Amino acid sequence: MWTYFKELGQGAWSLLVGMWITLRFAFQRPVTVQYPYASLQLPARFRGHIRLLLDEQTGQHKCSACMACERACPSGCIKLEGHKPEGATKRVVKTYTLDFTTCSLCGLCVESCNFDALDFSKDFNLAAFKKEEFIMDLVKRAEQERKK
Repeated sequence: MWTYFKELGQGAWSLLVGMWITLRFAFQRPVTVQYPYASLQLPARFRGHIRLLLDEQTGQHKCSACMACERACPSGCIKLEGHKPEGATKRVVKTYTLDFTTCSLCGLCVESCNFDALDFSKDFNLAAFKKEEFIMDLVKRAEQERKK
């Protein structure tokens, strides 16, 4: 019988603590942001999907298709092809495909790039109805960014 009253007292104490927390926060301003019309500032260390960086001087991709990022990716979501143009000193990336459905955003591809050709994008609102829309051609996306 003693345990019954002990459990009853613990339940009442738990109820009072919960009600006190509710009462304390009931009169504060909400933290909610009205999303489509306003958004929070993203932190500097935010990791979106990867993106190819362009060389500011030449306007070309920094990527030399060395395949280090493809080998470093534990998910196997990066596929790239490169070729060496005639008379050029280094390889040029031809296609760079990222399957974002299997990407774990670990960042090993960005860390393994010796040419600083990869970085994380600030895209956070990726939504689609089809899986195929998450298979991204990063060469085309980089050229679209250049045009903006």
